[in-house]
Order: sequence, then C-alpha cells, then structure tokens
Amino acid sequence: MSCICHFFKVLARRAGLLTAVAAAVFFLGAPAGEASARTAAPAYPAAEVGGESQYSHFPIPLNQYNPVPPDASLYQVLSERNKQSGGFNLAVTLVFFGAIIHTFLAGRFERYSHKLALRYKEKLKETNFRVMHPEERLPVSFASAIFHFLGEVEAVFGIWLIPFMFVCWKYYSFEDFSAYLNYDCSFTEPMFVMIIMIIASSRPIFKLAEYVVNCGARLGKATPGAWWISVMCLAPLLGSLITEPAAMTIGALILSKKFYDLKPKKTLMYATLGLLFVNISIGGTLTHFAAPPVVMVAEKWEWGLAHMIQHFGWKAVSAIVISNLAYFFLFRREFARLASQQREFDEFDDAVPQSWEDRNDKIPLWVTLAHVCFLVWTVLFAHEPVMFIGSFLFFIGFTLATPQYQNQMSLRVPIMVGFFLAGLVILGGVQAWWLEPVLTRLGDYAMVGATLLTAFNDNAAVTFLASTVPNLPEAVKYSVVAGAVTGGGLTVIANAPNPAGQAILGKYFKGINPLWLFAWAAFPTAIVFIFFTCFGH
Repeated sequence: MSCICHFFKVLARRAGLLTAVAAAVFFLGAPAGEASARTAAPAYPAAEVGGESQYSHFPIPLNQYNPVPPDASLYQVLSERNKQSGGFNLAVTLVFFGAIIHTFLAGRFERYSHKLALRYKEKLKETNFRVMHPEERLPVSFASAIFHFLGEVEAVFGIWLIPFMFVCWKYYSFEDFSAYLNYDCSFTEPMFVMIIMIIASSRPIFKLAEYVVNCGARLGKATPGAWWISVMCLAPLLGSLITEPAAMTIGALILSKKFYDLKPKKTLMYATLGLLFVNISIGGTLTHFAAPPVVMVAEKWEWGLAHMIQHFGWKAVSAIVISNLAYFFLFRREFARLASQQREFDEFDDAVPQSWEDRNDKIPLWVTLAHVCFLVWTVLFAHEPVMFIGSFLFFIGFTLATPQYQNQMSLRVPIMVGFFLAGLVILGGVQAWWLEPVLTRLGDYAMVGATLLTAFNDNAAVTFLASTVPNLPEAVKYSVVAGAVTGGGLTVIANAPNPAGQAILGKYFKGINPLWLFAWAAFPTAIVFIFFTCFGH
C-alpha cells in the first residue's frame, strides 16, 4: 500500500494533480463500479432478450415486440411498435432527427453568433467601456455565446440529450434513464476514438506519418498537388492497419499543414473534405478490425482478413485511386496556382524563424518507437477500455518525461469528438425499432438503402442492427456492409472518424456547410457504389 501511495505522490508531483486523480480513479474505482453493476436488477434478463441483459425498461428489445402478420406493411409494423411503447419510440426518434437537422443548421448558428458578437463590441465602443473600466476584461455577449455553443457541430448530439432525458423521464423514469446510460450504452468507441486521436496527433507519430507521405510526395517534387494525392491515397490505406480514427487524424493534420494553410478555393476545400471522408470510410475495409461497420459484424459473420480483401479491399483501393485522380484532374489549374504560391511561402519561411510547434529538429528513434508501441497497443485492445485507458495514462507520463521532443498536447478537439460520438451512441441506441424492419424489407435494394440510412445514422449502427437479423443471405450481408461504408462520407455523422476530421479542418471553413459537403462527397460515393455493385458478391 505504501508503494501505491508513493506512486501517486510522485505522479502528482510530475504530471499534476489532475493526472494523479485520473489514475487513482482508474485503478481504484473499478471495483466500486463492478459492485454497483452487480446490485442493479435487469429489466430484461439475458434469457429473455437472447443476448446481454438490459437494465433499463427502454428501448423495448426487438424480440419483445408483439408479433405481426408476415404480410404486414412497414407502416403497420412501426405503428404497432410505437403503440406498444406508448408513443416513446416516436418521441425519441423525433429527438434524434431534431439533432440531425441541427447539424445542418450549425453553420448558420455560428455565423449569427459572430454577428451578435460584433454588435456587442460596437455597443461597448459607444459606451466607452474600455475608457471607463481600463482594468476590467471586456464582457462577452451571452446571446453570442449561446449561439456559438449551438453552432459547435461536435456539441449537437450532447445538447439534444437534454430533451431526450425529459422524454425518458416522462414515459418511464429518471432511474431508467440512468440505467440506460450506465449499463446499456457502451462508450468504448467514443473513448477509443478520443484516445487514438491524442496519440495519433502527437509530434513523433505525426512526423513519422509525414515522412511516409513525403516519400510519395517526392515523386511529384513535393508540390501541394503531390502532397494532396499522396495523403489522399496513403492515409485511407493506413486506416486498415491503425484504424480509421487514427488515419483520419493523421490525414487531416497533414492536409491542414501542407494544403489548407495555402488557402485553396472553396470548391477544392469541400471536394477534399468530402473525398477524405469517403476514402477513410472505405479505406479500412482491407482488414476486418479497422472499420467500425466491419468490426460490428466480422466475428458474428465469420469474416476474416482473406474475406475482406477478396470482397471489399481491392474494390476500395481501386475506387480510392480513381476518385483521387478524377478530382486531381478536375482541379489541376488550382493545384498549379497553389504550387506557385507555395514557392513564395517557402521563401518567406526561410526569412522568418519557425515557431516551436513547427520545428524540424530530429526525434530520437527510441521516442518514435515508444509512441508507435502506444499506438499499436491501443489498436490491439480497442475493445477493452481498461487496457487502452491504462496505457494512455502511461503515455501521458512518457510525454511529460520527454518534453523536448513533444508539442503541447491538444485535448479540446479529441474531447469534443468523444462527446459527439457519446451523444450519437445514446440517441442512436433507441432507433432499432424502425431501423430493423426497414433493413429487413430492403431486399434487392439493400445496398442503396444502407447507403441512404448511413447518411443519417452512424454506419456502425446500421451494420450492427443487420447483424441482429437472423438468417440473412450472404448477398444481403455484403450489400448492407458495402452500402454502410459507401455512404460513410456523405455527412459528418455517417462514420465515427468524420467528426475528428471535421474538428481538425473545420477552422478553415467558417462553419462547414452540410449540403456542400454532401454534394462534393457524392461523386466519390458514386464511384465506390459502382465498384461494389458491378463487382458484387
């Protein structure tokens, strides 16, 4: 016990009180959590639902709904299920679609926030606030702060948890709401994405990825276009090895530094973002452990590495290359303009000292290898939060012990992305009542339906629900997964890594327009769709 106390004492002195508290909670708080889980009585035991026990009385498990005639229409099924839930199903679905609509309006909220802030500053100037109160901080418009919060895309689903809570409270109880969050929702994926983003954005990992991508960019004399094509080809393929969230983080960071900083035209900015989302979504299909929608079904459907390469991998690679070349040819004049602009920037950079964040001093091999080990460990134990959270605490300690080779750790973006995904998990977890009958009725249109459903729901949720349907034909299984990964770039919420890319690159857009993103992601999506259908199962 004295050794443990000494460990936390040293950790508090070296890493700060916050890290020490986090470590203490991690190592000592687990037994308490397990004890509370054991005392809670499930509302639906495992024997009733045919899987894990459900502790909340909502949502009603799919096998607990009243049977309907085999020839019942989709409307009849949904109507009966909503009636059995007492109207709860319809209410939570309206909340879910309200959150989706909010994501489309986030840009407008952000722009209105800026207008309110400017008006408030003008008002302060008129009242000579700075002259009258020279030592006080300038006050901030409360209305502007509210609309700024509403304009944060990463906060949308978290905001809509408030009306969701009241809906649960009205139809069931607050205890059921608490049980749903504590026992029935799995936050493993949000935690994993958050931690993998932090590790992947560390300076040693970023420099290693930059070196790999630079090898491809050198073939094109390291012009902006060469960097662009190298990132858009290599980053998605890395997703099959280090998972899609890590690949998205690395790809977005390199694009930010080597491409977006040059201020390309608006059309090329959106085309790049949409193409990146689509490429990352399909780039993880070379393996069975990297793409979230594949992970949801791989074990249950016995899809291994050979199966993924044969049925998905080579098609994804082909679609990535063709889409990249098509967009590169379309914007070739803009890339030529950026090349001349880059030469001017390079001359200016030679005369201006680099910032600490952009320094190019050599990182020792052992530091890079240590970071790679942390990354690989997190990937290997992606479904075991105790393992990857524990290693993350050691990662924090390692970065504190090697400050001369590190940049300041950015936590805001990963935390906001984790918050976004956690809200999506909570709201998406009560949508099975309508998703399941829709998926089972798609038939020959399974791929089209899965692609469209993915645009308005997380693609992992779509494939998970498909995995719960018994005796699905192999062709339908293929179509659902193919459709889910195909539509993963159409919206920010379509694929778990997308919020990470949006959070890193969003600063260049002054609010990402969802319609513009959808429009520029549509073409590569169509290319992927053609490959997955013409060279089908």
